[in-house]
Amino acid sequence: MPDKLGILAAAGPLPGRLVEACRRAGRDFVVVAYRGMTDPALVEGGGVPHFWTRLGAAGRWIDELKRQGAHTLCPVGNIRRPSLFELMPDFKAVRILTRIGFSSLGDDALLTALRRVLQEEGFHLVALHEVIDDFLARPGLLTRTAPDEMGRADIAKAREIAREIGRLDIGQGAVVQHGYVLAVEAAEGTDAMLRRCGPLARPGPGGVLVKAKKPQQDVRLDPPTIGVTTVELAAAAGLRGIVVEAGGAMIIDAEAVRQAADRHGLFVLCLAEGE
Repeated sequence: MPDKLGILAAAGPLPGRLVEACRRAGRDFVVVAYRGMTDPALVEGGGVPHFWTRLGAAGRWIDELKRQGAHTLCPVGNIRRPSLFELMPDFKAVRILTRIGFSSLGDDALLTALRRVLQEEGFHLVALHEVIDDFLARPGLLTRTAPDEMGRADIAKAREIAREIGRLDIGQGAVVQHGYVLAVEAAEGTDAMLRRCGPLARPGPGGVLVKAKKPQQDVRLDPPTIGVTTVELAAAAGLRGIVVEAGGAMIIDAEAVRQAADRHGLFVLCLAEGE
């Protein structure tokens, strides 16, 4: 039987899905709930072993995980880099920040520094797909609709842009229509980016959203993720398709995503690296 799993719960629905999976498998777990980040509904009502803390109180939550015997950790959800004021780092958090320097620290660099410290503290980190393997994007077309030649050209450009902003540790997504860049993802996240795409759209076939992991990114930490909400927002913005990288992205409820995309006439395509 695997040892107790420490769920480092960031924002969004994924921490809840991981809790459900642990319950189904009968796996012992504890949720680390971060104030200002974790959805309180995840642990409200009892029945979910957890403790509340600040992300910056790294010493406290690391010691508590050790005390509870949770030596395997799964970071899950959307992690937003806090300001230094929000973080209020303790000694261990200062160790994390001084690895690179907080003023120039992007989301991926912060997560990488956190990973190194956790490993030095004796923890083993696992990715969400190692616990819930059916969330991992697999190569192929999910939908009835497929991209045409113009769509393929937009995919290629959006993919190139997504990788470049990823290399710069800015974001994971880009939207391109007819070769024109409608939006790139930054601190606002994918949902907010899609909401501002609608008024920017040009006449004719809609644009394409591409989400890609950052070239330097550890896929155990904040992988690109899409779900039904992504499809609904893409449709509302007038897009005609979504592309993610197989093996490097998560699809929450792939069947529900397929049905929603087919209903709106969108394509959802998972491309292997180099394809």
